[in-house]
Amino acid sequence: MNERAANAPPDLPGALLPIWHLEADRALFIGPLGHNAPHAHSVPVLLAGVYGAVRLRIADGPWQRCEAAAVPAGVNYEFDVEGQPLAVLYLEPQAGRVDGLAPFVTNACETSGALLGKSALTASLRELYEARDGAAWAGQSLEDLFAYSAHRARRDIDPRIARALSDLTVETGPEITAQQAAARVDLSSSRFQHLFAAEVGVPFRRYRVWLRLRHAIAEIIAGSTFTDAAHAAGFADQAHFSRAFRQAFGASASASLRKVRRAVV
Repeated sequence: MNERAANAPPDLPGALLPIWHLEADRALFIGPLGHNAPHAHSVPVLLAGVYGAVRLRIADGPWQRCEAAAVPAGVNYEFDVEGQPLAVLYLEPQAGRVDGLAPFVTNACETSGALLGKSALTASLRELYEARDGAAWAGQSLEDLFAYSAHRARRDIDPRIARALSDLTVETGPEITAQQAAARVDLSSSRFQHLFAAEVGVPFRRYRVWLRLRHAIAEIIAGSTFTDAAHAAGFADQAHFSRAFRQAFGASASASLRKVRRAVV
């Protein structure tokens, strides 16, 4: 029996739709994907195969296979899971650096700042994905998972950048500019942007686009059309949102958002 057959999902009745779950300081996607072209996220991410190894490439390195990978913000990577379900955990900067995801990767080796190895989450992820009401208890599942790594997730962040991040999360859009954010914390624009990139891992403007994408994703999960979600999140139109999504995720928005499980309880 080959590896793909050995790790294939069980014969469940009907197709299991993807799950998206967003919280203030973290998010989770779990569902089938294909090839996501080279991209880099604005926050640290954990990739974990649900039924087997993940084929991925970090930066300009070779293709590798691993069960899980913790990738820092700003690090370029691509993967190809050939239609198998993949879990992706996103950790906002105020919640922790990539170290907060490291406990989920065992027997790890480092590649361009990313950790690749075995997954400590396989059983939990399979249970969540296979549960018909998984979208309803994804939040509790995340709470349980991060309780396991809480001691590693804690971090001290410059209080001025922490305040800027807090302001960003409550701004509609968000529309706040780097100059406005700098003025609120009594820094020059250049000093603020340098400090922000050092603390967060990506430039201010890029992180702001990430927050708009999160906003649009949340709108779509709640039932909005792609067009309405794009406008609600501050994108000029659906095409603008689609371009930003592809750049951030390495694939089209429809691949993970066209049909999602609703958290109906």
